[in-house]
Amino acid sequence: MQASRAKSLLVWSALISALFVPVVLAMNSPLLAWRDPIYIFAGISGVLGLCVLLLQPLLASAALPHVTVRTGRRLHRWLGAALTILVFLHVTALWITSPPDVVDALLLRSPTPFSLWGVIAMWALLGTALLALLRRRLRIRPRVWRACHGCFATLIVGGSILHALLIEGTMEPVSKALLCVCVAIATIFALRKSSSKIQFR
Repeated sequence: MQASRAKSLLVWSALISALFVPVVLAMNSPLLAWRDPIYIFAGISGVLGLCVLLLQPLLASAALPHVTVRTGRRLHRWLGAALTILVFLHVTALWITSPPDVVDALLLRSPTPFSLWGVIAMWALLGTALLALLRRRLRIRPRVWRACHGCFATLIVGGSILHALLIEGTMEPVSKALLCVCVAIATIFALRKSSSKIQFR
């Protein structure tokens, strides 16, 4: 019993640290000292979106202690909607800051590679949201849903990680890299668990 409690405490402590440390460091970044509030809002919404990407696979795979499968799936859906909103706010705030740059990024003609990966992740996220909304109406089978969702998740996570790592800006480099590694590991774990369900059903 004590070993189980210690393990649970360790998992939650590590998760909270992985989520809060990058956010706190980003909010105290010296690069934000002379920036407009809308630019700061855009950056922080992006950081929060990356943090949500860590929670999503952990909830979907029921990997968090004391979180039931049913609760995890419900939170996964709510956080999926929250992630979509955060990305919308991130892009909208950047558009207000610099419309030409956002237009170039959306048209895939931006000279900065991080913009391309960010747009790929954004469209994959919108595809996932649309598929989730139409899932019941289209009567998509669970096996097909897992396969499609897994493909979209790979694009979302891979694109978001490359987008974040290629940007030298708000986030502190070391904490950003560690958060991205955590997101990648959690996503791989969840995808492997999901693929095993597809194979044996």
